[in-house]
Amino acid sequence: MGFVPVMLRPLATRASAVRWWAAAAAAASASASCSFPTTTNTATSSKPTTSFARHYAAGDRSSPSSSSSAAGYHVSPSSFMRGAVFWEPDRPLSLEQLQLPRPKAGELLIKTKACGVCHSDLHVLKGEIPFSAPCVIGHEITGEVVEHGPLTDRKITHRLPVGSHVVGAFIMPCGGCFYCSKGHDDLCEEFFAYNRAKGTLYDGETRLFLHSSGKPVYMYSMGGLAEYCVVPAHALAVLPSSLPYTESAILGCAVFTAYGAMTHAAEVRPGDSVAVVGIGGVGSSCLQMARAYGASDIIAVDIHDEKLQKAKMLGATHTVNAIKEDAVEKIKEITGGAGVDIAVEALGKPQTFSQCVESVRDGGKAVMIGLAKAGSVGEIDINRLVRRKIKVIGSYGARARQDLPKLVRLAESGIFDLNSAVSRKYKIEEAGKAFQDLDQGKIIGRAVVEIA
Repeated sequence: MGFVPVMLRPLATRASAVRWWAAAAAAASASASCSFPTTTNTATSSKPTTSFARHYAAGDRSSPSSSSSAAGYHVSPSSFMRGAVFWEPDRPLSLEQLQLPRPKAGELLIKTKACGVCHSDLHVLKGEIPFSAPCVIGHEITGEVVEHGPLTDRKITHRLPVGSHVVGAFIMPCGGCFYCSKGHDDLCEEFFAYNRAKGTLYDGETRLFLHSSGKPVYMYSMGGLAEYCVVPAHALAVLPSSLPYTESAILGCAVFTAYGAMTHAAEVRPGDSVAVVGIGGVGSSCLQMARAYGASDIIAVDIHDEKLQKAKMLGATHTVNAIKEDAVEKIKEITGGAGVDIAVEALGKPQTFSQCVESVRDGGKAVMIGLAKAGSVGEIDINRLVRRKIKVIGSYGARARQDLPKLVRLAESGIFDLNSAVSRKYKIEEAGKAFQDLDQGKIIGRAVVEIA
């Protein structure tokens, strides 16, 4: 497919921004075809004109007001930001000037520091997964708390005060639906009904608008490939100062997804044999998780020798190149003919779906975590499924409130190696190139866009 440069749209007038901010303030008081290498128009790519005055400067660690940014960062009415916007397949991803987003109750405004580059975004860019457009992509972020939405609960403002370093999960639980009330944040009804179905937050509205026209721009999760983003508080965890912004961004999706798969779906136990099919960012994280849980044979399956070589550094005891040999037969050979206890599919293709199911031993478990093109179908031998008690389960992510703080501790302790997991870094002006490289299989492990 062809790739064309991303253009930066010109900044609109200060007057239009002031009018929008006045309306926002009044409202608050009352209540891919992957064509995306990036170029920058130096005449219009200036940084946001926001001026910040931290309450931390004088050593004040008290909780800031939940109804305004006065105790934290002072936001100029003329503020704007840049965000990577997807318009439609066959149209280039573009860096656009957006109005600075405003958080509502239970939400936080985050100064984005880094955002991971994920295949889920790539599926949207290529039109393989339908999503509301225009939208800002990016769903795997770290950043700094800038402001709390009006009427945000004091427990949240104390837990996440202005100035806090945070990491955000791509599944943003509402905290109050049927599934959230049972602790199953990964099945949050509001997240799927509003964000994934409509590109909004849970009042049915986006927080993003074009700076020039005020046209709504939708949000893939929090719309993390932008200089600021609004995130529901339940999706955030404190990031200790010992962990870097850039590498830690992958905690919110690649590691988050792997943890959910290995902990809740696969339920890996010490001594289990595990095969991971597809060694990208999520698959690589699954290898590290399998090692952390004490798995015995850890088999990495891919078609790129470079990725398989890296897999050995992340915990793989065996590697299989699925182009050079039959992956299922090789897995059975490694396991003495039985197959693995757990096979994880991290690519999202019908062929690898079948390989995953066929690779497990009798009574084994096949865990599916790779998203596929909409309408894709995987086939299963029904008789084997029934007679040999094969378990097939899907896993989309983990549980933000319970699991994200655990992942932070795993990274802080060194049990999960963030530095080994991140292989490429880009600037926001290079966001298009990052997805081009991902689409062409040039990224081993995970790439991250540095935004600040």
